[in-house]
Amino acid sequence: MSRESLLQQLVAEIRAGQRATDEVDTVVSELLGINRTDGRCLDVLEERGQMSAGELATAARLTSGAITSVVDRLERSGYVRRVADPNDRRRVLIEPTPEVFEATRELMHVMAEEGGPMVARYSDEQLEVIVEFTRQSRELQERHADWLRQKLADGWQPPSATSAARRRRGTRTVLE
Repeated sequence: MSRESLLQQLVAEIRAGQRATDEVDTVVSELLGINRTDGRCLDVLEERGQMSAGELATAARLTSGAITSVVDRLERSGYVRRVADPNDRRRVLIEPTPEVFEATRELMHVMAEEGGPMVARYSDEQLEVIVEFTRQSRELQERHADWLRQKLADGWQPPSATSAARRRRGTRTVLE
């Protein structure tokens, strides 16, 4: 198989994998009765444990204003609680509740059971390559998300939407 064909297959599998992950995240969030942003924050808390709202906002790539609403909703759902920082009683930490661990364990155990044997087939050296590729891919996605957010802040509009709006107003560009 040619390198070009391998690269095309790799890109196709990455895209399909992202769609599959998106679908799993969507359905898990629906089953938990929360939105996707709240689900992303729960995932961070389950992985990293107790943290301040500011740390959670940074990890989930949200604003400080948005994280307050997220934490309020998750607390009402019983999935997180606010606790005093044992080292600084003025500081509040957010932590996942045992109930959220129980719920996600129930929803994700099949994937974990199937994933274990799948990963066991790879040597340590192969796993190192997979980890490195996955880390670099995540970092690329995060940089691209930042770039896209800047486009959003700059007021970027899709060309087709811009052209359609001009046609509705009866104006045309030189290229049209």
